[in-house]
Amino acid sequence: MKQTEKIVPEDWITHLGGANREPIGWIAPRGEGFVAIDLLGRERSGTVDWLEAEETLDELGIRYLATPYELVTDSGTSKVYIAEATPDFVRVKEDDFNDINSDQTFYTLPFPVPEELLRELPGR
Repeated sequence: MKQTEKIVPEDWITHLGGANREPIGWIAPRGEGFVAIDLLGRERSGTVDWLEAEETLDELGIRYLATPYELVTDSGTSKVYIAEATPDFVRVKEDDFNDINSDQTFYTLPFPVPEELLRELPGR
């Protein structure tokens, strides 16, 4: 999987959240309303008003970036964690079970990340 060109649409508006006012997603116009989009490029709301889109992203925050995911590849599945999320790509790291001597395996995924490529682990 290789890095892709930046594809964040021009009409997506960056939403800043938290005490540091860091980017936590985007708000995109849709029909008569807006849709909240997370840092993986995934829609997190239906079409809602602006305030509800902001509240959705504020409530979501970035905690989902620290949870384990399942990466689906041609050779099977792997438990991974998100190492980096940018508007250009998302990089995930294979679970090394906190073994400091193990080789670190990273995968670069396209943005937005397709759900069939990177899935939340059940029970999360």
